Amino acid sequence: MCGIVGYIGHNEAYPILIKGLKRLEYRGYDSAGVALINNDGGLNVYKAKGKVADLESYCEDKDKTGSAGIAHTRWATHGEPNSANAHPHYSASGRLALIHNGIIENYMTLKENLVERGIVFKSVTDTEVLVQLIEHIMLSNNIELLEAVQVALHQVIGAYAIAILDRNHPDTIVCARQSSPLVVGLGKEGDYYLGSDASPIAEYTDRVIYLNDGDIAVMRLGEELKVVNMDNETQHPKVKQIDITLGQLEKGGYPYFMIKEIFEQPACMRDCMRGRINVDADRITLSAVIDYRERLVTARRIIIVACGTSWHAGLIGKQLIESMCRIPVEVEYASEFRYRDPVIMPDDVVIAISQSGETADTLAAIELARQAGAFVFGVCNAIGASIPRQTQTGVYIHVGPEIGVASTKAFTGQVTVLSMLALSIAREKKTIDDETYKHMVAELTLIPDKMEEALKTNEQIERLASIFTYAKNCLYLGRGYNYPVALEGALKLKEISYIHAEGYPAAEMKHGPIALIDSEMPVFVIATRDKLYEKIISNIQEVRARGGRVTALVTRGDTQIQQFADHVIELPDTQECFQPLIASIPLQLLAYHIAVCKGKDVDRPRNLAKSVTVE
Repeated sequence: MCGIVGYIGHNEAYPILIKGLKRLEYRGYDSAGVALINNDGGLNVYKAKGKVADLESYCEDKDKTGSAGIAHTRWATHGEPNSANAHPHYSASGRLALIHNGIIENYMTLKENLVERGIVFKSVTDTEVLVQLIEHIMLSNNIELLEAVQVALHQVIGAYAIAILDRNHPDTIVCARQSSPLVVGLGKEGDYYLGSDASPIAEYTDRVIYLNDGDIAVMRLGEELKVVNMDNETQHPKVKQIDITLGQLEKGGYPYFMIKEIFEQPACMRDCMRGRINVDADRITLSAVIDYRERLVTARRIIIVACGTSWHAGLIGKQLIESMCRIPVEVEYASEFRYRDPVIMPDDVVIAISQSGETADTLAAIELARQAGAFVFGVCNAIGASIPRQTQTGVYIHVGPEIGVASTKAFTGQVTVLSMLALSIAREKKTIDDETYKHMVAELTLIPDKMEEALKTNEQIERLASIFTYAKNCLYLGRGYNYPVALEGALKLKEISYIHAEGYPAAEMKHGPIALIDSEMPVFVIATRDKLYEKIISNIQEVRARGGRVTALVTRGDTQIQQFADHVIELPDTQECFQPLIASIPLQLLAYHIAVCKGKDVDRPRNLAKSVTVE
């Protein structure tokens, strides 16, 4: 949520900033703005409610010159979405412009103090308070911007990633971070790029610095990057190389990123397993398990913390780990876990799952776990993000940038990593025999091919989607490993089509949701062949007896369920514990095609953000 782009260099800043904002549109936003120091030394700020395209239209007849600038997409927290509340925000004199991701929790106290000193505010945002505070400190103490930022941030409570332009120093951008991501890109000839993640700057440089909490960076054209903390102590962050390609950031001929990313899943799963499963497909090697074997094998309990789709992956991980490793597992919403005074023991292992690696609630849960002495293991997609840096060890899922807000390939990547982790720990604990272990590893390597088979249902699902376009409510049912798949399928439909949907354990349907079933209620059932197959048939019959319309996901060749279902989608057979990796694909496709039929913006659903960096 919210996006930051910055540039200072030898080229015109505006085209770079606008292109960068478009790369960040996936994060979710409701207004956009840009600040430029023009060739005459003036500081111009342009803002617009709506999309980046609306900002471009507004800027058509404006002065867009200048080689230093910052830009922002805002997801509203304080104040409604409008041009006044959009970023960047001017200081009172017009000397400074500031953009900000995050929330300043004590902004009202700071604002009241500034109002008493005669400062007039033009917005109701917490961000404007920060820029006014910084300028007030500068002018009151006759100091330069860096020192004023240090003083101001000592007074601030909250989370932030900020970037500031000073028209008196057109060759400089000052930025800082605390609990919100910020990446500095090192360009050629002393140019600098700035982003809330690497996607808007990957086109220009592959050398980046991920700022740490408390870092303040001074990007001055032609000079070495200066990084200090709030007490002016020099910091020495490492330069890292990113491997994002432009192809990963473009739609590649697909109408939406979401459908592109759904079809990328077979290749992504191969990338996820590459180097971790040997060429004979009979052994998994995870460095995290090798390096921390004793800690993982002797864990008294595992607690999985996550949000949204990652929480659903965690529910599958619970079954995998308990079944294979015989370690009790709890799965917690990070947003609840952090506030409910949980019992955490030093011999617990906490697994934190997040696609972005910046989820605020999950980061807070990690801190809570570390304070209690637990061992924290991260599962993340974004290299260099906060979660990998705040956990003792972990595994990247390596599925590449996920641009569509509704997660698809990150979900299957997380489940794949959790499968490999469970198998690795089970082998070390000797809770799985060697023959079973090798058979399961071999089957896991076949999943990408079976995903490709599942993707062949796309045309069938596209035809089916039009039938469900006008549904008001949908029910998704599954059992065992497929119950979390039902939850995930319902979430996908809600997110992008705005149809209310509920995922439920099929056996629990009779304890409430069955009251909703009639001929107007589409019911989607994951009914692949497993140990609960006969049970799920009974649940389908219960739905049919009440006039429900059933669409069933079945194992290829199944003839029994065809007698009871209105529509059947056949999927390749696989081991029960790996069925979620196959069954999730048609449900992703179903949500996508229904949303397209309804004319929705699939990649940028309303009110949602890709990276939830605030509570």
